[in-house]
Amino acid sequence: MLYHLLFPLADDFIIFNLFRYITFRTGGAILTASVISFVFFPTLIRWLKSKQGEGQPIRSDGPETHQKKKGTPTMGGLMILIAVMISTLLWADLTNLFVWVVLLVTVGFGLIGFGDDFLKLTKRNTKGLSGKLKLAGQIGTGGAAALIIAVFGQDTVSHGLAVPFMKDLLIDLGWFFVPMAVFVMVGASNAVNLTDGLDGLAIVPVMIAASCFGLIAYLVGNTVFANYLQIHHVPGTGELAVFCGAMVGAGLGFLWFNAPPAMVFMGDTGSLSIGGALGAISVITKHELVLAIIGGLFVLETVSVIVQVTSYKLTGKRVFRMAPLHHHFEKKGWAEPTVVIRFWIIAVVLALVGLSTLKLR
Repeated sequence: MLYHLLFPLADDFIIFNLFRYITFRTGGAILTASVISFVFFPTLIRWLKSKQGEGQPIRSDGPETHQKKKGTPTMGGLMILIAVMISTLLWADLTNLFVWVVLLVTVGFGLIGFGDDFLKLTKRNTKGLSGKLKLAGQIGTGGAAALIIAVFGQDTVSHGLAVPFMKDLLIDLGWFFVPMAVFVMVGASNAVNLTDGLDGLAIVPVMIAASCFGLIAYLVGNTVFANYLQIHHVPGTGELAVFCGAMVGAGLGFLWFNAPPAMVFMGDTGSLSIGGALGAISVITKHELVLAIIGGLFVLETVSVIVQVTSYKLTGKRVFRMAPLHHHFEKKGWAEPTVVIRFWIIAVVLALVGLSTLKLR
């Protein structure tokens, strides 16, 4: 919105020339989302407390230390969504199709998460929406986004899958690209959701991943940088750096209130939406496999659940003391802040490994 108001004045007023630059507008999105979060989160928390009463239901079979979190309100992801949307609409080029695709996924998955959180609160249990209904909504939203990317994307890369470290390899998936893209978006969404189990645990790796993909989107969208780094150029993806900046800014504001002991939980409203957004950005930038590296912590958490469920069904035995993985270490006696900070360190290391796939000449 600001972009469209002020960019036309760039030729007449030198100061407005800054709005031509994605880097400047990304900084503006970070600052705007941060300010919105810091200013309005306290009001939202008070409102959520007044409406939710006992707050988010706590798992009865979870770590004993979690019982003291009873009464903490959830659905803090609402403010993340609001801050991200406002900042993106203000600073991004709204004629860019990719911006709208990512917003579609973010809002669509956010609404599914909102419905899940609402049912958990009204029914006073931890189940919420049925797994089938939730998955159907995610597949429908992700499918719509994938079709838009496939139909209106660049012909040379829109149906392709790039492989990290392989300079010229782009696997043409044809229309199989659509189910693959849906799998990435739905998988990323649920992986972040599974990771969101401790105060501050999920939001920092999300901000790390958003920062990395903001850089990737900028480089992939720039012909010069893409050629120099020998990565596939996708015109128009640079604007997604603005969206990623908004995610980082909103995440910083949320972390202020979610740091141990949390004043508010993200809820599925936040985790499903931001996870889906990261998946959509990775699909658009042709870095789906890199997301599995940068977001490796989310992958580890998801795999731990799959292994636990599979092992229990086949053998009746559990591999971990409790899944997802962060609960296993809590059961082993690690303090919650210890688990969180050590997982943050893992997220940083994996992000650096993921960025190393941007192959130099």
